[in-house]
Amino acid sequence: MTDDLGKPTVVVDNLHIKYKTFTSGKTAAQNRSLLTRQRGIKVVHALKGVSFVAREGESIGVIGHNGSGKSTLMRSISGLIAPAEGRVFASSRPALLGVNAALIPRLSGEKNVLLGGLALGMTPAEINDKFDEIVGFADLEEFIDLPMKNYSSGMSSRLRFSIAMSRDHQILLVDEALAVGDKEFRAKSEARIRAMREEAGTVFLVSHSMKSILDTCNRVIWIDHGELKMDGDPREVVAAYTESK
Repeated sequence: MTDDLGKPTVVVDNLHIKYKTFTSGKTAAQNRSLLTRQRGIKVVHALKGVSFVAREGESIGVIGHNGSGKSTLMRSISGLIAPAEGRVFASSRPALLGVNAALIPRLSGEKNVLLGGLALGMTPAEINDKFDEIVGFADLEEFIDLPMKNYSSGMSSRLRFSIAMSRDHQILLVDEALAVGDKEFRAKSEARIRAMREEAGTVFLVSHSMKSILDTCNRVIWIDHGELKMDGDPREVVAAYTESK
């Protein structure tokens, strides 16, 4: 987007994502433009020809109304969804952090830190070295021995975020993970994302909080009904999006 940024890390080229689901025979009452009827199958055209280039040192906010395609875009960049048309290139494996990232509720927070670290490719020794930092960032020192099923949603999400941020990622996708924390945790999380950006990483942040977007991001993408509506300066894009609501 700007000449002073680093090399490209993610290239999204004419990306189309389509879902097929069985219909119940009822006519859709909303989002009719997204639906095509085919022999009892509903085809949802979730993303329609989205293209952009992300670079090192960018923190990119992704905004849009519910169902606009934001999370679908993140899952496609992470490789969880195959394009119907177009392509996605990434310079390294993107790490997707969402509020629904799977940990195991019946296990303690301590065990989940270990499993989460192993899933990120860390060795047991590396996890042990970072354990206190992970637990401290999540503010769960008093609860880390309890099963995660006893955690509130906010506690679980803080632990997920802390585990994910315990190692450096060249490309990080954060999907609504900051929405459930308290003010203090959101501030810490946003500071960590800014630090990662300054270390020449690339961060995508999906959020309904325009304050988080403006405080954290140096670029914003607006997705509207599966299309790239606007891409540019955070204040300009957020102002246009807010005015359209």
